[in-house]
Amino acid sequence: MLFMSSSPSPSVALAIVAHPDDAEFGCAGTLALWAREGWQVYLAVCTDASGGGSDDARDVGPLARRAITDTRKAEQRAAAAILGLRDVFFLDYPDGALVPSLELRRDLVRLIRTVRPARLLCQSPERTWKPSYSVPRHHPDHLAAGAAVMAAMYPASQNPWDFPELLAEGLEPHKVGELFVTSAPEVNFAVDISSTLDVKIASLRAHHSQLGADFDRVEQRVREWAATNGQAHDLPAAEIFHRAENG
Repeated sequence: MLFMSSSPSPSVALAIVAHPDDAEFGCAGTLALWAREGWQVYLAVCTDASGGGSDDARDVGPLARRAITDTRKAEQRAAAAILGLRDVFFLDYPDGALVPSLELRRDLVRLIRTVRPARLLCQSPERTWKPSYSVPRHHPDHLAAGAAVMAAMYPASQNPWDFPELLAEGLEPHKVGELFVTSAPEVNFAVDISSTLDVKIASLRAHHSQLGADFDRVEQRVREWAATNGQAHDLPAAEIFHRAENG
């Protein structure tokens, strides 16, 4: 079943992912399109990105991790500016050790009640065994972030009985209207990103520390992926999701 992006009036959208560059790979074209349509779009990153250094590194101590964190946060802010996002939030959980804990859920509920999005976008909490583009479907941080976001969205963010201490902070319950899940095993929603594909590529290019050494290959793969998704839905280029309404 095919759905097309539509925004009859300006509203708020929030994407929550595990690491810098996760949103750029999974949904940047959609986020940029929503921003062009007048949505106020925000991004949250759950980890501190301290595990994003070279696979050949032997210095993995605190100073090296701090340097990676600072670099990747700066790159993420630059990418968000390219996409037209309003702001980026960093929750700073240790990279590579993310779990869907109650602490993370509370922090996400606090964020959702603060930003009060109509649309929430997250990574899939479930694996899919399709052979292509497997990293976003199997990284444990991605799965943990997806599980935590979905638990925070329902019922916790809209339920005053969950985390009552947030009421004391002045954060009233908030019901999210729509959920978009990237890398989901079941897809029911396609967004035409032909008008924002170049912006998506530019935002990925901002993540130079991760992708700069072989960016031509990255760009080719992303364009092929968008075209393949689009072909399946009679679109020139697409990002695909599982979309659910919070009835």
